[in-house]
Amino acid sequence: MNKVVSREEIINQFSDGQRIMIGGFANYGVPIKLIDLIIESGVKDLTIISNDTGLAGIGASKIFDSRQGTKLVCSYIGMNPEALKLVGDMTKAGELELELNPQGTLVERIRCGGAGLGGALVRTGMGTMIEAGKQKIEVNGVQYLLETPLTADIALVKAWKADTYGNLVYRGTSRNYNPIVATAGKTVIVEAEEIVPAGTFEPDQVMTPGVFVNMVLAK
Repeated sequence: MNKVVSREEIINQFSDGQRIMIGGFANYGVPIKLIDLIIESGVKDLTIISNDTGLAGIGASKIFDSRQGTKLVCSYIGMNPEALKLVGDMTKAGELELELNPQGTLVERIRCGGAGLGGALVRTGMGTMIEAGKQKIEVNGVQYLLETPLTADIALVKAWKADTYGNLVYRGTSRNYNPIVATAGKTVIVEAEEIVPAGTFEPDQVMTPGVFVNMVLAK
């Protein structure tokens, strides 16, 4: 099945109130073109799940620049002073709900969402503000926080290469969150630097199987 589609078909996937998960770390492995399509769609009241807000003018912060996001679930926003101010101002004004997670906890919650698990037991955050409102579970005399799974209506993924069936290959550190994000979205949309014919990859080259992918943005 050829999963390569036009930008118009992808824009039509976005709607108000969705939970959107975005791969990438800083400006590495970020699906920039797909983020631009969110902006172009004009949808609003979005929940964005992303490791960070990216650098100035790149990444998830653009969705908040355009006031399309009303909730942010992330690990870090400090690398982008403009985004830090924007998110801070929006949070203080009641325009944005901000949920910060330790980085390892965030990726584990996404992994649990993709694997259909009920959550992860972690020690990180015990005795801090992170534990507020969370269930504690004791195992062998040790207290853990129950961190619940994260899923999304749409997951946006950046790959180095994709074949027309949606099998993906990543390059270097741009792999980061992308494979795990690809498991946790109801609809998974991919931006690839290169699209190749199905059958190009050897089976052991494939890092994300096409079964997880619904759409690949045409070049």
